[in-house]
Parts: sequence; structure tokens; C-alpha cells
Amino acid sequence: MSDTPIIELTNVSKTYGESETRADILKDVNLNVEEGEFVAIVGFSGSGKTTLMSLLAGLIQPNTGEVLMKGKPVEGPGPERGLVFQSYSLMPWLSVRGNVALAVDSVFSKESKENRKARTDKYIEMVGLSHAVDRKPAELSGGMRQRVSVARALAMQPEVLLLDEPLSALDALTRAKLQDEFAAISQVEKKTIILITNDVDEAILLADRIIPLDPGPNATLGPSFAVDLARPRDRTAMNSDDTFKRLRREVTNYLMEKGKSAQDEAGDAVSLPNVIPVDLAGKKKRQAPDLPEAYKRASHSPIEKRFVEFFEVRKVYPTPKGPLTVVDGFDLQMEKGEFITLIGHSGCGKSTVLSMAAGLTDITTGGIVLNGREVDAAGPDRAVVFQAPSLMPWLTARENVALGVDRVYPGASPAERKDVVEHYLHRVGLGDAMHRKAVDLSNGMKQRVGIARAFALSPKLLLLDEPFGMLDSLTRWDLQDVLMDVWKRTQVTAVCVTHDVDEAILLGDRVVMMTNGPNAKIGKIMKVDLPRPRTRKDLLEHPDYYLYRQQLLSFLEEYEGGAHPEEKAEAEPAEATENEKEAA
Repeated sequence: MSDTPIIELTNVSKTYGESETRADILKDVNLNVEEGEFVAIVGFSGSGKTTLMSLLAGLIQPNTGEVLMKGKPVEGPGPERGLVFQSYSLMPWLSVRGNVALAVDSVFSKESKENRKARTDKYIEMVGLSHAVDRKPAELSGGMRQRVSVARALAMQPEVLLLDEPLSALDALTRAKLQDEFAAISQVEKKTIILITNDVDEAILLADRIIPLDPGPNATLGPSFAVDLARPRDRTAMNSDDTFKRLRREVTNYLMEKGKSAQDEAGDAVSLPNVIPVDLAGKKKRQAPDLPEAYKRASHSPIEKRFVEFFEVRKVYPTPKGPLTVVDGFDLQMEKGEFITLIGHSGCGKSTVLSMAAGLTDITTGGIVLNGREVDAAGPDRAVVFQAPSLMPWLTARENVALGVDRVYPGASPAERKDVVEHYLHRVGLGDAMHRKAVDLSNGMKQRVGIARAFALSPKLLLLDEPFGMLDSLTRWDLQDVLMDVWKRTQVTAVCVTHDVDEAILLGDRVVMMTNGPNAKIGKIMKVDLPRPRTRKDLLEHPDYYLYRQQLLSFLEEYEGGAHPEEKAEAEPAEATENEKEAA
């Protein structure tokens, strides 16, 4: 092995534009990557990760400093560096084989036709797509399309594989499967790999070394964290490994410290006015002091237990092949002020349950009762935050929140309604951006508007459908804190659908685990007996946190292959016992 690093960045800086329009992206970035090493670079959205990857790929040039490969300047793209983007970039008119062969024929044009075909087929088989070689991209799932991109990059036989957040757009189960494939490929092919990711667990699972990219402007690389875990690595087994826990805590805490923003300091610039919504929201008796007395008196409800009841809820859809039962007998009772998280694999009916509770989807049989009244249609007593916040793009953040507030508070004066809107926008850290149009907001800021809008409606029931699923994990941490901060003041009864194990534990009083569909039902309910208010940092240091995590990982692993529930899971759902915690 040569003493010269295969990849070397020396004092690299990158800016775009000039004078008033100048954007400082990267400054004084230094990096050495040894041959055969797997390096993961983690950082926030907008921190310059993709700019860094484009420099490594030779797609752009630095303003100052050098990018070297084997000691020679990188002056443009080349087949020795294979690149896999977050988006698939496939030729839609070509088949799987055609897309991979296009790259092979370009790089290995002097080889025989038979050798090129063998090379193409080898890598299609490596990523598990031999059964789909003749399909066009439109006939493939997102995970399969990304497999084609990986096969295409590998088939070019690059010396360095550059992975630019290749899995971030995929669902959790598909992402886990491709992570395992990347791990296997890195060992079989012995490639030098640089992975850009925002997922700490993904970085630990795959990499030899993790390097944070400190947020910009003028972003630069932070300290390296060595991943001293034996290969092959199993994500479930790692959960009980002390080295994994320590490393996860160190990297996460570093990123959280670097990611603190001035918005977290935003206080109550606008007080919540003493007005009452038209549909009064029931709350727990322990109220935060910033809720008006008139609101608290009027919102009192005698119902504390069974504030929300799901009774034998079933949803059946007609199909050309006959009735399809998506949800089959969902039974759950919730107390007033309880926060439930609902977890399971894609397609298990989580969002269907939420949609029925919102009154957006008809219930086939059974019923849902909220505060003593059956749910039979949508209404302002239930606020929904979707994965995409569905804002009116031509309206400002303030105007988007005001749409619902004007309806819910018809008796309030315009000034009072304005204060309700601005109170919650300040709460979610948008005090300085409330007059910006939705079209000009980042995805994270749009979701903050969605959260502010939901709480401003003063709902009896808050329904969250994977509200942070489209965001990078670091932005997600920030918004989870925002959600928890606003929730602890209102104690609104809430249900949150998620595929994120850590999010389920962080947010929930109980975690409801659903079996795979069709005919999905509750497989297990786990009570989360961790003190509130919760922060991610506190959880990482709590002795029971990884026990709860183990239970959820084990449940999801049991159903990963689409298996039917075991007899024990078919039994009446029960809360986790102390013995179960210890067994985990």
C-alpha cells in the first residue's frame, strides 16, 4: 500500500457568487482517506456536504486549496471515481441492464461484447436485480432504482466510490436492506468509500471513521471518530454493545452542540391572548401558566380516562381481486393528555388508522370516540400534521397559520387572532420568518409552520403522520425538540405515526407496534417510563433507553420479512413488564 493517501484535500475552500451575492460554503477543509478505507461524513442539510462531494467527484473546482487523488490534482470527473447521488439519474427509456451497460460500454469500450455483458450481469446480480433486468425505471420501486445506480457505479470498477446521501429518500426498511448491501459490497469489493449521510446510525453501521461537517457558512470538517466495532455489524446486536452506545452518544452530542441555533432561544415574543376556541379542547389538569384562565375554565372536560377510544376499527378497500383488509381490529384506549407513538413497517396501516381518526377516511366497521363523541367526519377538534405540510405556497407563514385560526376563533378580535398566530410561530422559532412566503421556506421551516398551525387550532386531538419523515435526521432532532416544547405547555392528546425507533421513544408515553399488513393489528404496546421533559441527550444517557430500543428493534426485525404474527403477538396487547425490559 502506498504511503500517499488515495484522496487528499488540503485547505480547500469554496464560495459561490461575488460581493453582496457571495455565499461562503466551505473553508479550510482538510481530509486524508487511505486506500480501502470507508469514511462517513455527517452534517446538517445546507452545511455543504453535496458541495464537498462535488469537489471530490471533480464536478466543480475549489476557489483555494487542492483536491488530490493519488497525489495528482482532480481536474474533472473520471471513471476512477464512481458517484451515486440521492436521486437516481437513470435513463427512463433504458432497462436495468441498459442503464448499467451504458456505463460499462463507455468505460470498457475496448473489451469484447461478451466480457462487457458479463461485467454488467455480475453487478446487477450483486445488487439483487437479476429478476428485473428487463424492467424500465418507471416499473421499479425507489429502492430498486437506487440499486441500479449502485450497480452502475460499481460496474465501472472505480477505485473510489462516492455515495452522496444515497439512501435518504427511501423508507426505513428499504434503507436498512441497502445499508446491509453496502456493508457487504465494501467487504467484497474492498473499495475506498466516502459516504455523505445525515444518519449517525448509518455511519456507525458502515464506516471505519466518522467525520462531522460543522455547519456553515464557511463549513469545515470536525474531529474524526474511529468506529472500533468488529465486522460484520448487526444493527440489533450493536444496540447492546457499550462501544456502540459510547460512540453514538459522542457523535450525536457533538452534532447537537454544533447545530444549536439562535432560533432555539426564541421566547414568548407574543403572549397567548385570553380567547376561547369555538370547539373547546380538553386538557389535563396540570396546565402551563401561559394558557389563559378563561380558556382553562371553558375547556374543562369530565372525561379523563378513555378520552380517545378505538373500538374494533377495521378498514377494507374493494379491489379487482376482492376486498382487501388493511387494518383488522385496531383496539386502543387513550387518556386525556397522553402522547402515543404508532410504529411499524411501511404498508402496515399506520397512516390509515390516523386518517380514520382525522375523519379523512371512512371506517368500515368499528368506531372511534373522542371526548364522548363518535368521529364521523373531519373537524377542527382534530389537527393533522402530514409528512408534507400542504401549505399555500403564495401565502406567508403567518397567513397559512391564520387560515385555521380565523375559523376556530370566530369570537376573537382580529388583534387577538393575530396574537394566537404569532405566539405559536414564535414558539416554533419562526418569529423572524413569519412574513416570508411558504414557497421561499426550507422543508424544515415549512414543517415548523405546519406544527404551529396545528397547535394554534387548540385541538382535542393532535394527529402527526410521520411529520419529520422527509427531513434529514439532524433537522428532525431540532423539530422534535420544538414539538416537545410546545406540547408540554398544552398537554394536547396526541398520536404520532413514525418509522423511527428513537423518535417513538423520545415522544411517546406508550409505543404501539403494528404488525405487517394486510390485516394489520396491534402486535404489542410498550409503556415508556422515562421522565419528562425529555431531550435526546438525556435519553442517550438513561440506563433504560437501550432496553426500550431493543424491544422495538426486535419487534420490527421479527416482521421485517413480512411474517405473520406469532401466536404470542396475536394475544391481547399488553404493556411491557419489567421482566420484558430485563429480557431485552
